[in-house]
Amino acid sequence: MQNSFPKSPKAINEPVRPYHPGSEDIKAVQQAYKALYNQNTEVPLTLNGEKFKTSNTAEMRPPHDHHHLLGIYHLAGKNEVEKAIESALEARKAWSKLSFQHRATIFLRAADLLAGPYRAKINASTMLAQSKTIHQAEIDAACEFIDFLRFNVQFAEEIYNEQPYSGDGVWNRLSYRPLEGFVYAISPFNFTAIAGNLSAAPALMGNTIVWKPSDHQMLSAHVIMEVFEEAGLPPGVINMVMGDPEMITDTLLASPDFAGIHFTGSTFIFKNIWQKIGQNIHLYKTYPRIVGETGGKDFIIAHPSAAAQEVATGIVRGAFEFQGQKCSAASRVYLPKSKAQAILDRVVSDLKSISMGSPEDTNNFVTAVIHQGAFNRLKEAIEQAKASNEVSILHGGNCDDSKGYFVEPTVLLTTNPHYDTMSRELFGPIVTVYIYEDKSFEDTLKLVDQTSDYALTGAIFSKDRYAAELALEALENSAGNFYINDKPTGAVVGQQPFGGARASGTNDKAGSKLNLLRWVSARLIKEPLLTPSDYRYPFLGE
Repeated sequence: MQNSFPKSPKAINEPVRPYHPGSEDIKAVQQAYKALYNQNTEVPLTLNGEKFKTSNTAEMRPPHDHHHLLGIYHLAGKNEVEKAIESALEARKAWSKLSFQHRATIFLRAADLLAGPYRAKINASTMLAQSKTIHQAEIDAACEFIDFLRFNVQFAEEIYNEQPYSGDGVWNRLSYRPLEGFVYAISPFNFTAIAGNLSAAPALMGNTIVWKPSDHQMLSAHVIMEVFEEAGLPPGVINMVMGDPEMITDTLLASPDFAGIHFTGSTFIFKNIWQKIGQNIHLYKTYPRIVGETGGKDFIIAHPSAAAQEVATGIVRGAFEFQGQKCSAASRVYLPKSKAQAILDRVVSDLKSISMGSPEDTNNFVTAVIHQGAFNRLKEAIEQAKASNEVSILHGGNCDDSKGYFVEPTVLLTTNPHYDTMSRELFGPIVTVYIYEDKSFEDTLKLVDQTSDYALTGAIFSKDRYAAELALEALENSAGNFYINDKPTGAVVGQQPFGGARASGTNDKAGSKLNLLRWVSARLIKEPLLTPSDYRYPFLGE
């Protein structure tokens, strides 16, 4: 019997470790990196807590060293996907009734495992699987993932504590039920933290999950499952399946018990999934929750009052950290003519000091893009720019896939604000710059708003507060996360809830309780303290 209302530990953002050269922290990650590099990992399916191997497998290779085999992962057929559904529905019977304190403890324990004994391993696996530098791995796979787990518990507690007003003689209560059915989680390659949170957030609220991680993130996905299982997650709560994406999706969406999807990935795929859900709507027991964060064509606009060095730093960090493979990465830049040369000179100077190579060498700021398809797409865009009379290449433009998928940080300068790379999402280390006349700042704001279908992130650099406010208003619908005098990347859980609208998603703000509210179905309970025993109201008289 529970006769108390426990309060969870206060969530505090996990400190980012600096990994100074020669430190014990960096030695631990390098040791874990070497161990994973050499051990030939095998990643099975996880169904109802059991590990399943199939006759169909695929290889894992580091993007920066694609001749090296890290191991294999097993691919599900339709039978295994259907077993994942059965496992999730069976596990829901007990998991949905387990008290919040016990569910929360599992994910708080997972956070502490990541902060301590698994920190080096989750970072090293992310460096290998996704070619992140040690800093990018730390802020993602360790800190952001830990923050998601801890803050989600705090947000869930706040939700459960939100109750309606009760008038005289009545007690009104809200209960927050998990969704009726299972949740389908689809995660991208680029953030280990997102991969973990897409399953963990709805699971914390009492839901059970079928999770399909990205084929290009399998090593770190394997470590995520290790952490959840060691934390005490019961069998069947999160079931991990890999395989043909269309077959998996079609099988899951054909189930009457499909209750929702938690998605991060491409806009095109998300729209197709939404369409399939619509076509299947008469199959479902309930209206599915559709939550997705998709693409971006994120901008930086500098006002003539901006500091050149600050804008340049925002461009270099915002466009080229993790090779521009962030949905929030700056990929189009608008500079005033009076400051453009000073800004671009600094950008080019900074990029000349950057080294590119394996993340094992912690002197490298840039590593490889994720796979051959990404490399080919980016190389084609660069070759197209080289052939265009509307574009000049200020820096970069070189590509080499002989050992890894390396694309040099590339700065394009265009005279056409509607040039292809100003509007098309490239998801790589390419940024396109357009120079506007200082007097045309307001018109350029309209240009920024109208150029892209996306509305994820954007930034204004300005020392003039009137100009900053003008941009904030003019670009109201252009970005779900808007930054003033800062790069448009690096949202922190609990501080900057993340998400965008238009073609960038449903804007349900991961890293806040707004997202968690999507994974519950509220039930209102009204109870009079003295129940009426006569149907007559006073207006009827005696």
